[in-house]
Amino acid sequence: MKEEIKRKIGAASIEKIKFVSLPKYAEAVSALNGQGTDRISVIYAEGDIVDGEGSEEQVGGNKFRSYIRKARLDDKTKAIVIRINSGGGSAMASENMWREIELAKKDKPVVVSFGNVAASGGYYMACNADSIFVLPNTITGSIGVFSIVPNFQEFFSDKLGVTFDGVATGPYANSPSVTSPLTPLQKKYLQEGVDSIYQTFLSRVAAGRKMSIAAVDSIGQGRIWTGSQAIKLGLADRIGGMETAMEAAASLAKLESYRIRQFPERTNWLEKLTGTYSQNISTKTLKKELGADLYQLYEEWKSLEATLGKAQAKLPYRLKFN
Repeated sequence: MKEEIKRKIGAASIEKIKFVSLPKYAEAVSALNGQGTDRISVIYAEGDIVDGEGSEEQVGGNKFRSYIRKARLDDKTKAIVIRINSGGGSAMASENMWREIELAKKDKPVVVSFGNVAASGGYYMACNADSIFVLPNTITGSIGVFSIVPNFQEFFSDKLGVTFDGVATGPYANSPSVTSPLTPLQKKYLQEGVDSIYQTFLSRVAAGRKMSIAAVDSIGQGRIWTGSQAIKLGLADRIGGMETAMEAAASLAKLESYRIRQFPERTNWLEKLTGTYSQNISTKTLKKELGADLYQLYEEWKSLEATLGKAQAKLPYRLKFN
């Protein structure tokens, strides 16, 4: 590369070229983020919403709740912009992040920008923002809740010849279980939980978007809308991307100049290496042993296992954007 640069600029030797070190270059890029002491905190929430910390490809409820709280408690941060690209996930994690946004909104403007998809839990966490920006084809809404408990009893017994038994301190101590069907009482219990969370979801949207619960229910029940339709239905405010959302946040906070603070915060190469090395090795080994198709099924099973019996505000299918 250096030889090519030397040839392009006609330098006598590589030593005569004044290169800029990587740290200096990074400082220069940071300087382009803006000027002044005031900040706009930008939080990028992309991936499935899960309880706990989550991975780099997920929106961990605890982790992102702490990001919103940091931005809220930072005196230099005058506005918050949240970029959401998620088909949803854990209803509990979505509720916790919704509450953190509700608290932040009392102190400073909170503006949300939707990417390709902001559905179910992705919409849940954002519905109370001061302003919501969508792209014309953003998959928006999917205001709904479900819970899944698969029953593999016949698969194990008929295909593998494996049966299960156990000892429990009560009739429902091992509930839910994938090795036996749900009883009518268990189904009733799960359904009541789903219905309760759905009503809470409706109330959050109704309060945030200044609509009646009946109106939200009429466009909810799991239905999805494009960004353009969402604006007409009152689920979003304007067409626009991140730049428009940033301008709106600055305007609401009455900022003429500002710097940007990003979450998740950037990690250096050593932290990335030590944090993801073992995970990458494990993933590569499994892919090699199972093959692409079986590995995808394995991922789906792990995802299902993590949500067993837990209420999900999530699209019931995966989206891929090429």
